[in-house]
Amino acid sequence: MKVFLPDGRCECFADGAAGSKIAEMLHLHNSALAVEIDGTAFDLSHIITEDARVVTNCDGDCAHADSTAQKLSFIRSDSSKGLELIRHSCAHLLASAVKELYPEAKIAIGPAINDGFYYDFCSREPFTPETIELIEARMHEILKRGAPFVRRELSRKEAVDLFKGRNEDFKVELVNDLPSDAIISTYSHGNFTDLCRGPHVPVAGDILSHFKLTKVSGAYWRGDSSKPMLQRIYGTAWATKAALDLYVKRLEEAEARDHHKLGREMDLFHIQEEAVGSIFWHPNGCTLFRLLEDFIRRRITKHGYKEVKTPHLIDRSLWEKSGHWEKYRDAMFIAESEKRVLAVKPMNCPGHIQIFNQGLRSYRQLPYRIAEFGVCHRNEPSGSLYGLMRVRSFVQDDGHILCTAEQVGNEVKDFCDLLISVYRDLGFSEIFIKFADRPKVRAGDDATWDLAEKMLRDAIKGTGLDFEYSPGEGAFYGPKIEFGLNDALGRYWQCGTLQMDMVLPERLSAEYMGEDGNRHRPIMLHRAILGSLERFIGILLEHYAGKLPKWLMPAQAMIVPVMTDTNGYAEKVTRILQDLGVRCQADLRSESAKYKIREHSVAKIPLMVMLGPKEEENQTITTRWLGDNDNQKTLSLKEAERELIEAFKAP
Repeated sequence: MKVFLPDGRCECFADGAAGSKIAEMLHLHNSALAVEIDGTAFDLSHIITEDARVVTNCDGDCAHADSTAQKLSFIRSDSSKGLELIRHSCAHLLASAVKELYPEAKIAIGPAINDGFYYDFCSREPFTPETIELIEARMHEILKRGAPFVRRELSRKEAVDLFKGRNEDFKVELVNDLPSDAIISTYSHGNFTDLCRGPHVPVAGDILSHFKLTKVSGAYWRGDSSKPMLQRIYGTAWATKAALDLYVKRLEEAEARDHHKLGREMDLFHIQEEAVGSIFWHPNGCTLFRLLEDFIRRRITKHGYKEVKTPHLIDRSLWEKSGHWEKYRDAMFIAESEKRVLAVKPMNCPGHIQIFNQGLRSYRQLPYRIAEFGVCHRNEPSGSLYGLMRVRSFVQDDGHILCTAEQVGNEVKDFCDLLISVYRDLGFSEIFIKFADRPKVRAGDDATWDLAEKMLRDAIKGTGLDFEYSPGEGAFYGPKIEFGLNDALGRYWQCGTLQMDMVLPERLSAEYMGEDGNRHRPIMLHRAILGSLERFIGILLEHYAGKLPKWLMPAQAMIVPVMTDTNGYAEKVTRILQDLGVRCQADLRSESAKYKIREHSVAKIPLMVMLGPKEEENQTITTRWLGDNDNQKTLSLKEAERELIEAFKAP
């Protein structure tokens, strides 16, 4: 077997060579975690028996190499693939520690995920923060033993017998569900064995030591609410201690910014068991919601959208025509009335086509842009619900454009300009764009998809914006453009979307009269800027740590008299500011001014207006902005009017 090296050398091996041997030849033995052969990853212990040419960074051929030789590269600890490998191995390490401490616990699955890993367990022992500390300590103990990860291939019967003998019901189910031609393998380190296709790091040693267990939550087995509820332990793992410390610091910052906590402090909303997945908006929260909605309403009106409202309950026959019944039936809430089955709408698009279809429209009326702040309901699994970020009842800043093929380019550009300007006015400068093409399960024939993808791809290229491809992630009816942003902690959120649809207009018989006097199908563009308003408010709260832009704060100012003798003047100032449009009120309680200011600062109110006898005598106010306690200003009422109008002006 020949190995062609990047420097042109050729090494020969009579009986093949382990990946670790080749890594050692390249001086990568301290950084290589696994070997890749033609894009497939294997353990370093894997024996390579066919000719291979070593490539670096997946580029170029080796000098004098046989072009038919397979490509060989190494997954290193400082790469994204290496990090995924570390996290996957840490998941096994976690399961190993749990089994040592709680032998009766049954193991389910444990993959690597963004920023970490998790493992699901079925255990009578409830896992608590104290439990997590014990498990984490045991993981470090296991690492000190330095056991290697050992792979073994088994027949289906051997695998079933192995896990039945260990009373691991979930693993038996997974084995039985594997395809008939699947290679079944296990990995062991020490006394722990798990079903896994691998690969893993060579040794459960120092490379896995930079981890931390973070939290516990519930999760249904295989995400099915009819199946057992398991306990999911989350963790994070990194290649270096410095990277782990940085992430832990980011976690602490994220906890301080958590929208649940901010929602309580700012008296915005609450959630309770009697309305799972829905939000109780308090007066402050409702004000914030309305301000954001009105902001979007002003912007889309300038771009030619007309606002509509569509029914919440629509007969199943319409959803069957549109294709949503087949695709989304499990996510729909159903009601029955007079022997009719009605669905609570999970999206607005079929209803919007019904408005378009009222009377035959002329090509002169296109593009036809309509928008709706529509309340949608989706039956999300309870285990996936999370505060404002994942709910069952939500409002979309939804909109649809029905247009001709020739108008698609201009409509895409106009929407991109609108979305980017909105994001920037809301304080997000890092915006990411992805083009998602056809998924495996889809409606419409290949010719329709070919045309739709070409038109949308050409349109986004025509904007001059940078984008990347997201293969197979399109909607079931057409390709789409996804818009994401990074928040203050560097977390990515996918929010806006623009989807091209040539299927729904056909299914729901949308037509317009063309310039040629014939009937034509319009193209439908589904679009949203913020997406779910609930989720976007959660993103805003965490991005700004509750200190939202002044124009967006539900309560903008608090009038604080330093003694009760100035309460009358406080009421006068409050009326003046309210007449200017400032959202404010006077705190006339008998508590000390210091106590009041501290309380309202926790609530993130941007401006404290302090009034004492001197201010009343001179008809002035003293202002103190949140976070700028050392810079108080005394202003006349006229000066205050000018300054506050400018400070609270919405974009």
